[in-house]
Amino acid sequence: MSFLWYLIIGGIIGWLAGLILGKDIPGGIIGNIIAGIVGAWIGGMLLGEWGPKISDFYIVPALIGALVLVFIVSLIMKSMRRAS
Repeated sequence: MSFLWYLIIGGIIGWLAGLILGKDIPGGIIGNIIAGIVGAWIGGMLLGEWGPKISDFYIVPALIGALVLVFIVSLIMKSMRRAS
């Protein structure tokens, strides 16, 4: 059951990051989940463990990390569209 919560919270964090930045994450729901999980890892490495914790996610660092990830992915996708 813990793994299911991990996926749900990761998806919500990825979705919120895309919503805040106004950028669409490639891959739909799977992309949101990946962005949330990888964003949580990035945020944990950059900011540490602080703030409210839900299902092994520290929400504030995870959201900030997901914002960074979505921004970088959107820049890469934008440059790929220009190149083609």
